[in-house]
Amino acid sequence: MPGNTLRRNLLWLIGGRAVVITLLLGSASLILYRTPGAFPIDPLFALIGLTYGLTMVWALTLRFVDRQPWLVDFQVAGDALIVSAIVYVTGGVGSYFSSLYTLPIIAASTVKSWRGGLLVSVVSSIVYAGLVLAQYGAGVDGLPAARVAVLTVGLNVFGFLAVAGLSGYLAEGLRLTGEQLEETSTQLADLQAFNQHVIDSLTSGLTTCDTSGKVMTFNRAAESITGMSALDAVGRDVLEVLQLPDTLHQLLHPEGPRSPLQRREYGYTRADGRHIEVGIMSAPLVTPRGEAGVIFTFQDVTELKKLDREAKVQGRLAAVGEMAAGIAHEIRNPLASMAGSVQILRDELPLTEDQAQLMDIVLRESDRLNETIRNFLVFARPQRTAITNVDLRSVLSDTARLLENHTDVTERHSVDVEIPAEPVVCRADEAQIRQIVWNLATNGLRAMPSGGHLRLSAATGTRPSDGTAEAVLAVTDEGVGIAPEDMDGIFQPFRGGFSRGTGLGLSIVHRIATEHGGEVRVTSEKGKGTRVEVALPVTRVTSVEWAMVDSGEQA
Repeated sequence: MPGNTLRRNLLWLIGGRAVVITLLLGSASLILYRTPGAFPIDPLFALIGLTYGLTMVWALTLRFVDRQPWLVDFQVAGDALIVSAIVYVTGGVGSYFSSLYTLPIIAASTVKSWRGGLLVSVVSSIVYAGLVLAQYGAGVDGLPAARVAVLTVGLNVFGFLAVAGLSGYLAEGLRLTGEQLEETSTQLADLQAFNQHVIDSLTSGLTTCDTSGKVMTFNRAAESITGMSALDAVGRDVLEVLQLPDTLHQLLHPEGPRSPLQRREYGYTRADGRHIEVGIMSAPLVTPRGEAGVIFTFQDVTELKKLDREAKVQGRLAAVGEMAAGIAHEIRNPLASMAGSVQILRDELPLTEDQAQLMDIVLRESDRLNETIRNFLVFARPQRTAITNVDLRSVLSDTARLLENHTDVTERHSVDVEIPAEPVVCRADEAQIRQIVWNLATNGLRAMPSGGHLRLSAATGTRPSDGTAEAVLAVTDEGVGIAPEDMDGIFQPFRGGFSRGTGLGLSIVHRIATEHGGEVRVTSEKGKGTRVEVALPVTRVTSVEWAMVDSGEQA
């Protein structure tokens, strides 16, 4: 029997003994009050006091029974001897208390199984029969006839054995039932733990709510997606926790039977303030007793949406690339011929001032259109690359010097370069990297027509998605910023937000970065500025290779 169960049974035995002795004391007092001299007072009350004392001793030894099991045997045997003593002093065969033998028998069956109860019943029968024989052998006066004594002893012995058998059977059944219940409870706890592990292992957020809309469960993926702990979510309104849009409120209070919700996507603001895209589905939570609420499964689809947008951009770019060759032949060559012809006419013909201005407009617009076509071809047509080890520090420093004489730079502008002392090297085509920096820097200046601070920086870091090393060049301005609704289209061709320019600058940056195995990350706030980061695969170079980079040789 496990230690906890044994101690619990012994505790019940000790408490029951105290109750029985108390009742015995009260009964004896009442009998003596009504029938003085019914039995000797001093020995009975001495035995009752002894039993109280032993009860306290047994209570003190309760913590030792696991290591000293003989204490249990000693306790049960002591009870049988005390009962025998009480029976002896209260008249032996004619005692009112012979039925007390059943108590240690039941206790032994409960604590020591049916074998213990049977053993105590046999010992009690022998001791009881011995007491009766001793009475008749001593010639005690007032004893009943021998036949009556034999019948009384026989009935009591039969009762002792019957009680031992019945109590042992019941105790064994109770023990088996307890073991089965404990085993079932363990299996149920294991099953609940397994189900919880399965739910917590899901990569999708899972939450359930009751019919009133109060959250009941919130798994680990839900905590990760929302940035909210289960303790904070459980018990709150699911509409508030999941920030469900108004169009989905009918899920909790439908006009008819609940039906599964097809996947919906909406914006969600995490507990840390970060905005993400969430895709959610729901279904009625059905139990054997009927509908109990709603179950929601949801995922963070921010990256998937981003990849989808990039795939669409790439598809558009592929279509644009197919048009590039035709545009070059059909527009650029005739445009050059027209511009040359107008230039000759302007130089050779006598023109009025208005005519000269018209000629200048034609030439200027021809140059602008030619520049647009050139940028378009750079963007759409694959470029030949010469991959070398490029130090981003020198690229940024050179670009900053060139910007000092740029027409967009005024006395209200400042251009700073923040670069580390160590090289920031990537494997790339240096000319194309310079074009990236130039396009981003000129965009930043155009975003600050009234002046501001433009910062060019470079550093080596790790990619957030997989932790791989990358070289990051960043251009930060304090300009007009980009509205959130315009962020999806900033890399699309001809989507520029400035009066000047072709609208191809960021498209070219995105194409070059993608072809180099990198990525472009844009963060912006309307009216406060924009930061564009271009992350490129980093390379580790030896001192010899670095000397080659410094000397301008291709590694």
